[in-house]
Amino acid sequence: MEPIKVVVHGAAGKMGQEVIRAVCADPETKLVGAVDAKTSGDTLTLADGSKTLFSTDLVQVVSQTKPDVIVDFSTAKAVMPLVHLAAEKKVNLVIGTTGLPADQVKEIEQEATANKIGIVIASNFALGAVLMMYLAKTAAKYLDYAEIIELHHDKKTDAPSGTALTTARGMAAARGKPFVQPASKEKYESRGQVVEGITLHSVRLPGLLAHQEVLFGAAGQTLSIRHDTISRECYMPGVLMAIKEVTRRKGLINGLDNLLGLGK
Repeated sequence: MEPIKVVVHGAAGKMGQEVIRAVCADPETKLVGAVDAKTSGDTLTLADGSKTLFSTDLVQVVSQTKPDVIVDFSTAKAVMPLVHLAAEKKVNLVIGTTGLPADQVKEIEQEATANKIGIVIASNFALGAVLMMYLAKTAAKYLDYAEIIELHHDKKTDAPSGTALTTARGMAAARGKPFVQPASKEKYESRGQVVEGITLHSVRLPGLLAHQEVLFGAAGQTLSIRHDTISRECYMPGVLMAIKEVTRRKGLINGLDNLLGLGK
């Protein structure tokens, strides 16, 4: 069986570089091209000394390499032009870029269905983080008060994180109604953004990578569910799973939990 041909979009970023290493190391996938707005060269030297096409021009790379899958870790504003091109060229997509509004996700779903391609969108590819969200949804059915603290490195461009938003919305959907906000006579600016009755607190500091804690409260007790990312390597099993699965499916798969059978 021929390896899956992959182009990485956002290849100069830290996640893009990690994806390149993972794709090159897996015998079932093959890196055929890389794209990033910041590159000034035309080739990328890989770990084994070989070279691959590297360009700022996504259209050129896709036309020359004819990939099976494009993996995107770029910026939110770059996603829709990529989706339109992938739909036109009938190329499957794995999107890890966060901060996409609901109307864009709906448009992505329409493009996937109309053009009969597979598209995976995931706010987090770490299997432990997916399990953290799954456990939070389970607990949400039984406890009325919850808050989320998410901590990331200082270069992260969005807040709250995509994972925190996905967690909060999934928790509210699981319980069928918003959470209860603690009674207070005052409104404090430091309380954070409220989503579905859950207050989300964002921390951005050097030295952090990606961390999230979901806190539940009830009379006389609390429950804490936490996931810590130690290195970006933890995302790669999920990314590789998505690359392999997206070639076998059509339409939008929203969330890695749906690839793991945890979506219901």
